[in-house]
Amino acid sequence: MFDTARPVRHQRSHGHAAVGFDAGRLTTLRQQGSAKALLPHVRGVPEVVFLNTSGGLTSGDTLHYGLDLKGGTRAVATTQAAERAYRADAGAAKVQVLHQIGPGGWLDWLPQETILFDRANLARETTVELASDAGCLLLEAVVLGRAAMGEVVQDLQFSDMRRIERAGKPVFFEPFLLNSNILAKGPRSALLGPARAFATLVLCAPGAEDAVGAARTVLSEPGVEAAASGFDGKCVVRLLAEDGWPLRKQILKLMNALRRGSPPPRVWQT
Repeated sequence: MFDTARPVRHQRSHGHAAVGFDAGRLTTLRQQGSAKALLPHVRGVPEVVFLNTSGGLTSGDTLHYGLDLKGGTRAVATTQAAERAYRADAGAAKVQVLHQIGPGGWLDWLPQETILFDRANLARETTVELASDAGCLLLEAVVLGRAAMGEVVQDLQFSDMRRIERAGKPVFFEPFLLNSNILAKGPRSALLGPARAFATLVLCAPGAEDAVGAARTVLSEPGVEAAASGFDGKCVVRLLAEDGWPLRKQILKLMNALRRGSPPPRVWQT
């Protein structure tokens, strides 16, 4: 007989994947639990693809990704698929991303979309630590449910902290919160309007503000509202869309412009 009086203890997923390069050579590859790091054979700069084998995130799950680039290494990192945050009734799932870029290094951190389902609870923190002369391109894209499946997200708790530091000092700091109270304001909310997909791209490097013109020339995808600004060694692009597909197409155009024609990571190619 089953003891229905005892509380049910659900299995939780925990993962940690860390990759290190020095002068373009792999020095560290550590994988634990549900987090994996794939190293596809590509020409040019190294490419790292992080993967969560649990298939999604819910209450109590934890996930850690990290890159350590030394010796002037330039690298591209992404995720194998869109990360999914499912219904979470017993606390938040937690994701921590920490990338360290040494002198002369560069990272394109281009994870695929995060899809938030109804009653998801996700707390994520992304930090990129740059040496004084290092640079990065940082992307975060979020989709509220799957429009093709008729999903509507009404109950949600999403905390997303994005930080870029240069020589130990913050140069880009953006705390973001989206919850049920904000969603309840409806389509006239000043935050999203009718959009259910949104993204931010940040190019951070000396002279990055000069990339604003290139970014604005490709902000033409139908169904996407976008704006770009440049200041103090940064080019920041904000995107809003009513669905994830036009948002993705606009992001690919921006990748091409901000990465000077370099192809997107293989897992992004359509």
